[in-house]
Amino acid sequence: MKQTILVAEEISGEMSYDTYREMTDALLAAGKTTGSNHSEMMINYTKMNVTRMKRIDKHIALNTELAGFAAALERPQRWVVLTEPWCGDAAQILPVFNKVAEASNGYIELVLLLRDHHEELMNRYLTNGGKSIPKLIVFDKESGEELFNWGPRPAAAQKLFLELKTAQAPFTELAEKLHKWYADDKTASTQAELLRFLMMFTSEP
Repeated sequence: MKQTILVAEEISGEMSYDTYREMTDALLAAGKTTGSNHSEMMINYTKMNVTRMKRIDKHIALNTELAGFAAALERPQRWVVLTEPWCGDAAQILPVFNKVAEASNGYIELVLLLRDHHEELMNRYLTNGGKSIPKLIVFDKESGEELFNWGPRPAAAQKLFLELKTAQAPFTELAEKLHKWYADDKTASTQAELLRFLMMFTSEP
């Protein structure tokens, strides 16, 4: 369900993608991650996610249609993303959001928020009752109107995730198969879905 919220008034602690990456690196250097759970397991997840983001940042190329659509936007948008550095899906997807924003010639402002610091906002965008991330909420920057929201993962990845959950697959198996899907997909599904939503819910080009 689409909503209108006064983003600037309701949100604090927002970060750019670069600031988010710098914060994550600084926390890891201190033997921590975000949140209150600084166990070895959570720190290792965060380290793996840094490696994933670096790899995707280096190799990602937007498909021609998505890059062209982003470059042709005529009304500024604000992309608000609920995320956490220990989230594997976020690591696979945030670099795509950042690349689209870079292609928009300044018309997309990408804002990252830590999920666990923004519970009220997260509770508006639950997935099957859960606080699944990343969650992207796209607003018209001038009017504050929500254009669409997307996430936590592409439809094919979500289908695989639900099948594995239903089969009660161990977490290690679930994570391995899901990240293999992302590796094989090479961000193509995320890009295709973002393009489809942009074409459906924005008027340009």
